[in-house]
Amino acid sequence: MSSCSLFFLLLFFFISHFSSIQSQTPRIRGLLVDCGAAGPSEAAGGLPWLPDYAFIATGIPRNLSLPGLLPTLSTLRSFPGASHGRCKFCYTVPVFRGSRYLVRTTYFYGGINGPGDPPVFDQIVDGTFWTVVNTTADYGAGAASSYEGVFLARGAKMKVCVARNEYTDSDPFISSLEMIILEDSVYNSTDFTQNALGLIVRSRFGYDGPIMRYPDDRFDRYWQPFIGDGQVMRNVLNVSVSDLWNLPPENIFSTALTSDGSNNMELQWPPMSLPSSRYYVALYFADMSNGNSRTFDVFINGYIFYHNLEVTSSGLVVFANNWNLSGLTRISLRSESVPHPIISGGEVFGIFSLGRITTTRDVIALESLKKSISNIPLDWDGDPCLPHEYSWTGITCSNGSQIRVVSLNMSNMGLSGTLPPTIANLTALTDLSFASNNISGLIPDLKRLRRLERLHLQDNQFDGNIPSSLVNLTSLRELFLENNNLTGQIPSSLIKQPGLKLRLSPGNNFTSAPAVG
Repeated sequence: MSSCSLFFLLLFFFISHFSSIQSQTPRIRGLLVDCGAAGPSEAAGGLPWLPDYAFIATGIPRNLSLPGLLPTLSTLRSFPGASHGRCKFCYTVPVFRGSRYLVRTTYFYGGINGPGDPPVFDQIVDGTFWTVVNTTADYGAGAASSYEGVFLARGAKMKVCVARNEYTDSDPFISSLEMIILEDSVYNSTDFTQNALGLIVRSRFGYDGPIMRYPDDRFDRYWQPFIGDGQVMRNVLNVSVSDLWNLPPENIFSTALTSDGSNNMELQWPPMSLPSSRYYVALYFADMSNGNSRTFDVFINGYIFYHNLEVTSSGLVVFANNWNLSGLTRISLRSESVPHPIISGGEVFGIFSLGRITTTRDVIALESLKKSISNIPLDWDGDPCLPHEYSWTGITCSNGSQIRVVSLNMSNMGLSGTLPPTIANLTALTDLSFASNNISGLIPDLKRLRRLERLHLQDNQFDGNIPSSLVNLTSLRELFLENNNLTGQIPSSLIKQPGLKLRLSPGNNFTSAPAVG
């Protein structure tokens, strides 16, 4: 079965299963991918986990036999053979262009590469470096590691990649990938055409139970328990979260922290030191006293975050979409009267600039080339040009208003197959070389490559005639075609073209003698 057919089969399973349970609203919208799994399965709440082989063509599925593992942690996909230079391995996931996605990746090492610490590697979405994956501490505690970001779908597909870097020679791996569609109001203060968000911490205050997630949170966001040093309050509030633009779960407002008999309350939160950078900060509040309200000021590290915040039992959220933090963070709530300050939850995201992406026509042309050529380099995955340190072997890209492929040098790589006509869609090329491989078939029509200066196809198995369209390439300065199986007449205009270095022999069988190069 082809990968395309397999994808539509899995998608049909997802849609039909979703339709059978859609009356139980609200439901998660998106895709849940169980990496390394042999087939679909049920997730918590009846949602389907899909196997990953319809979304990726590389890597090896692996099974873990450790007792007590969740099903999604008992399988993973490992990516061996990545020990020579930077290399990314990408899941290609269909998305709705313009939609905002919560992307969550989960990792559980399980000792698949033998004893020792887990590998440390990078995460990339499309052309954007996301974060370094380091699961060492969690694995030492017997736990999985999850990373969550919010990204805009800039096309019909999103590529989520794990990538080997210089930190380790061990194989990258991944246990699961979740792509959840967010509603337009959620985190909408961020310009997702320019930035993405990477979760630092999301906490439910005054709560010490298990992680709160779906079905309490309609987007399956993870809310970690946080007690801190405050006084715990618990009460069932009738908060209409549909009125709150970030759509938090209702249960977040059923617990809280308040000061212990004081008008001032101090929290060290997040519970970790942060690198100096800009952050998105959202804080959630609700007054648990029936019919009352309380007013106080909110400070972060001594700077006013919100003045005269009036909190009622209806609940509210206040936020900053570009707040500078560094090191340990102190949240201070200060009131001039009773009732005392209170807080129910909070979120902190790192803000990072989106990388650019390679021009779509170039990506399509290179994907077509991948299908026509055998033994393509292992790192031809994800965006061809970006991030720059992960650009594909043999490719040089521009850095102007559009990211274009300007050089394609695939010489001496042991390639076979044919060159597809779509290679002529790489219209920014100045250099094109497949020298010293085993490429066969006809030389395609390249007349659209108006900027091409060097065309090196020598030492291959090309046959047929020299395309007459090559005479239209007025920028061409080098044309090397020797040692192929070419026949027919040599276009006279090529021989007479001034400034063109031409190499056509030995190794061809032309009916007219080539000029001496």
